[in-house]
Amino acid sequence: MPHDQHGYAVEVQWTGNRGEGTATYRSYGRDHRITAEGKQHEIAGSSDRVFRGDRDRWNPEELVIAALAQCHMLSYLHVAAVNGIVVVDYRDSASGTLQQEGDGGRLIEATLRPVVTLAAHHTDEDAGRAAALHHRAGELCFIANSVSFPVGHEPTTLIADR
Repeated sequence: MPHDQHGYAVEVQWTGNRGEGTATYRSYGRDHRITAEGKQHEIAGSSDRVFRGDRDRWNPEELVIAALAQCHMLSYLHVAAVNGIVVVDYRDSASGTLQQEGDGGRLIEATLRPVVTLAAHHTDEDAGRAAALHHRAGELCFIANSVSFPVGHEPTTLIADR
């Protein structure tokens, strides 16, 4: 593998065989496990409830939105540090929309809503600079660069102790 490429491997094991396999659409469970070598915890997955899945397990659509939010956060923390912005808290309430099309469908949009809190010594001008860094973080995010739907940003920037 070239120096500028990185490989990632996961294993997905279906655990939803109820004894009949996929004899009918209703005869099998959508449960599965996602693991990777060296990871301490597995992810319990299923399909969305509307597709006969288990609401207590993560579905693929949620995992895509989570990956976008994680990637943006990590990219943002990087650009903040490089630009002298001290972030002391970061939270995101991300969402996405799936559009069903015939027998299939696709994610058509995602919106990230990061709430970033800066260290108390920052000024309102710094908060403005910090808010603008979300654009650069979006450009750097590997996952956002890999999806074919728009990823919007609705950031809020706070300063600690205000």
